[in-house]
Order: sequence, then structure tokens, then C-alpha cells
Amino acid sequence: MTRRGRILAWTGGILGVVLLGAGGTGFWVYQHLDGNIQGVDVGSKLGGDRPANLSPGSKNILVVGSDSRAGMGDKYGKGLETMQSDTLMVLHISADRKWATAVSFPRDSWVQIPACDRGDGTKSKPHHFKINEAFSIGGLSGDVANAAACTIKTVEKGTGLRIDHFTSVDFQGFKGMVNALGGIEVCPKQAIHDTKAHLDMEAGCQTVKDEKALGYVRTRYSVGDGSDLGRIGRQQEFMKALAAKAQSKLTSPGDLYGFLDSATKSITTDKELEGLKPLYDLAATVKDIPQDHLTFLTVPNYPREADIPTDKANVVWQYPQAGSLFSDLAHDREIGEADKKKFEEAAKSPVTARSVRLRVLNGTGGKGQAAIAANSLRKLGFTVVATDNGSRTEKTLITYPPALKTQAEVLAARLPGTKATESADAAPGVVTVTVGSDFAELGG
Repeated sequence: MTRRGRILAWTGGILGVVLLGAGGTGFWVYQHLDGNIQGVDVGSKLGGDRPANLSPGSKNILVVGSDSRAGMGDKYGKGLETMQSDTLMVLHISADRKWATAVSFPRDSWVQIPACDRGDGTKSKPHHFKINEAFSIGGLSGDVANAAACTIKTVEKGTGLRIDHFTSVDFQGFKGMVNALGGIEVCPKQAIHDTKAHLDMEAGCQTVKDEKALGYVRTRYSVGDGSDLGRIGRQQEFMKALAAKAQSKLTSPGDLYGFLDSATKSITTDKELEGLKPLYDLAATVKDIPQDHLTFLTVPNYPREADIPTDKANVVWQYPQAGSLFSDLAHDREIGEADKKKFEEAAKSPVTARSVRLRVLNGTGGKGQAAIAANSLRKLGFTVVATDNGSRTEKTLITYPPALKTQAEVLAARLPGTKATESADAAPGVVTVTVGSDFAELGG
């Protein structure tokens, strides 16, 4: 199983579809399970301002673990009756179908969330917050298509990747899959007592199901370093165990039916992926990729506390490494284990926004725009050392002296749509940003 099992399992229950094809179930069962899968029209809600498709034939699939608490009262926290996204990843399948990479995004990633339809006739304003808020904003009225659209817009804006498909698995469907398999064995090395996840477990191997299974994959603050990164690892291992146990029931379609029924009821996809056959075809594509060409990684990141000392809860993506990852996937260049190790090594000494010294120039002609922009950049963690007036420009410009290329790339990555240009005339020791009229739209 290993990487293949994790990718199949997280890709919206696709593993269950593979098992269905191998299990030889009857036509009525096939029809029933096929009818369970819900397809929504996401495409019509995305608008036209989207990244270009730079690698026709490849596929980028956004996978969401939907943590909807509707109907669960205050059990998992107050004020959470809206849709939530608990897990978020993009699966990239190459155009030649010879490799695939799954990139996981910590839900505490601090990103720009663009304006989104709330589903009640109003639009949210662009702002910075945790990436998982996008699903909640779009899903305010309970519309999965809107929730998916806002999440896709957020991921596309932050990564530059064109998302081709969407699939989600909801929280309660996950519990049904676990229960249908009689529970899953986990082996925590230490006792877990987490009031937020409603979980009390002793150390050692034990079988979990029902709310205990949900609590185990949701627990965060009471295990390890309390980060979302640690939880991602536990979720991956849990899904690997779930996939292996489901495989063991291949010879008993009757035992497998409950798992498949729960899995398919919990799946929501875009219209093109709706149904067992398109999901099966997608799963078969991943299944045929050699294991040494399947890579699973988390987007390079570091604690936002390094930029904003008061923020001890979130992470920011690490540049230029994250930008390199996104560019490679957009151009369909394989990410291998060697690349993954480079990211891990670079994570030991990130170039933080706070370490980047900026000179901010007003190129709009309007009064006080340099000061306004400087304040916005400080909120992103950058160190602004000077403001002044500059030459008029419609587009925001970034220039830097030869020694500060990496620092300039860090800034450009936080202002999508800008490009850093080396200049022999650039002020020494600082990166210069000349603010154009487009600055607010860039996320500054």
C-alpha cells in the first residue's frame, strides 16, 4: 500500500471504487452505489480569472476532507454549524500518466482568500486568514458547489495551479467507513486526552471506531508538538490502515458493501467526476503508476510566529521553495524524492518575510499610498525600512540588487502577479517595491 494506498484512500473514496470493480458485485448494487455519489456544478461558479493550463493532459485534483458539524450541536465546538474543511490536498497526475505527486496543505496555512460568493447573495471581501476558512465562506448556505469554488479560487490564487477536478469526503461518511470495517487498529505511543477532540485513549495498540475514530484523526493539541503537520501524518497513517483493511475484505462483497455504501454516500465531486466509472478510471490511472514515481509531501512552510511573533497558531508557505514546487507541477515536471529532501533541508533555515528589508515607493500618484502599502506589508511580516515617492506605474514593480535575489522572490511570492527584476541601480541592502494601482488586488 504505502504511498499508493494513501493517495487512493484520500482521493474521495476512490479505493472503495477499485474494490467494487474487483469484488464482482451485482448490477443493482452497482446502480445503488453509483447513485450515492453527488456531483455539483463547480465550473460555472469559478469565473474567468483563473490560471492558464500550462500542461494540457495533466490533472490537478483538489481533495477536501469536509468536517461538516451540521446537526452535531456543540459537540465539536460552538459556532461551527457551517461547512468546514479539515484536510486539503492537491493530487497532480502527469500528462503521460507515469508519475503523480500529492501535495498536502496545512489547514492553518495563512493565505489570501479572494472575494467569494457566500451563497446568500453577498460576497466576502479579499482578506488573509487560514486556508480552511475558504470552504466555510463558500459553504455558508450549505451549498457544496460554492464551498468548493471558494476553496479552488483560494488554492489557484496562492499556487498558480489550474484545478481540473474537485472531490470531497465528509466527516460522517468517514465514520461510516470505519464502522463498516469493524474499526481500525491504532497504536499511539502515549496516552491522549484531548477535550477539543473529545478523546481519551491510553497508550498502546487498540481498535477505534465511531466518535473515537473521528477524535483520533482530529486530535492535534494533545499529541506531539500540537501542530497541524503532526495531525496530517496521523491521518495519512490511519487512511493507510483503513485502505489495507478494506482490501482484506475483497473476497466478501457482503462485508464490503457497508464500507462502499458509506464511502459513496460521503463523496461529492464536480460533474465530470460524478459516478463510479469516472472515479474508477481515475483510480486505475494512479494504481498503474510505479511506486517510486508517487511522491507525497506537505507544501514547504514555517511557523508564522517567525514573521509575526504574536501568531503562534499558523504557518506560512516557505519561498522560494513553495514557488518552485508549484511551478514544477504547473509545467508538469516530476517532483521526486530528491526534490522532497531538498525541501526538507531548506526548511531548517527558511528565508522569512521578517528578514526581508523593504523600501516602499509610491508609484500611484495618490497621496499616502506608500504608507498604506508599507502597513499592509508589515502585516505580512516584512520589515519596511523606508517609504518615499517613486515613478508612476500602473503595475506594482519589485527590483533588487544582485545579492538579494532570494529575498525579492520571497516578496514576489506574497504578491501574486508581480515579478522581481534584478537591477544594478537598485538601492543596496534592500528590496524596492514600487506600488502601482493594482497593489490592493495583489493581496497587499
